[in-house]
Amino acid sequence: MKRQSPIALTRISDSGQVLADPARDIRGRKVRDRDGNDLGKVDDLLVDSQQHKVRMLRVEHGGILGLGATHSFILVDAVTNISDDTVWVSESRDRVSDAPRYDPDLVDESEYYESLYGYYGYPPYWGAGYVYPSYPLHRF
Repeated sequence: MKRQSPIALTRISDSGQVLADPARDIRGRKVRDRDGNDLGKVDDLLVDSQQHKVRMLRVEHGGILGLGATHSFILVDAVTNISDDTVWVSESRDRVSDAPRYDPDLVDESEYYESLYGYYGYPPYWGAGYVYPSYPLHRF
C-alpha cells in the first residue's frame, strides 16, 4: 500500500490553474542542454500544491505528434536561461536521459521526487533552507 505523499506536485494542465501572466508560460518551448543539444519541448509544468510554485518541467521528446513520446522531468533549479522560444538547462543530454524514470505503478511519488533531486544534486524544495531560484525563474 502506498503511503500518502507529503510532497504533492500537480501538472498545471490538470490543475485548472493558469499562470498570472500568460506571456510567461514556457510550455511548448524547446529545451536545450548546456551544450546546445535539443532535449525536446516543455510539455507541462509541475506545481507544488502548497506554495503554487513551478518545481519541475516535464519535457517531451521523441514520438510523432505526441504518439510514442517519452517524458523526462527537469528541476527548475537547473534552468539557466529562458528566451522567447527556448529554455536552457545546466544538465547534459546524457544526464537528463539517464535520470530516474517515473512509473506510478512501481514508485511512490515522494520517493521518486527525492530520487530526482538526489540524482541532479540539488537540495529538495521541501527541505530546510531551500531558496527558490531567482533568475530566470522570476518569469514563471
